[in-house]
Amino acid sequence: MELILAIGIGVLAGSGVWLILRPRSFQVIIGLSLLSYAVNLFIFAMGRLGLGLPPVVDPNVPMDSSTFTDPLPQALILTAIVIGFAMTALFLVVLIVARGLTGTDHVDGREPGQ
Repeated sequence: MELILAIGIGVLAGSGVWLILRPRSFQVIIGLSLLSYAVNLFIFAMGRLGLGLPPVVDPNVPMDSSTFTDPLPQALILTAIVIGFAMTALFLVVLIVARGLTGTDHVDGREPGQ
């Protein structure tokens, strides 16, 4: 399971970096989104993968780290997802305004050869 998750994170990060380096604004926005998903999955994986384990510790049961999952990465990721949606919406608005002002979606504001 860890190998599949690591490959998925690598594919998302690689695709995100490749799209960020593209000349069109929309591709850059999609690349930033893919890169943020890769970082979120990486943070989630750092909290130890476990299936069916509760995130809350029962005070009546002796403390053992293998019987529960760490809720801190989950909380961090939920916050990062909300901030990521807000940043994507802001980037889309900036993209639409830049396209309206320049007439192109090239990141430099002009088409090559002009």
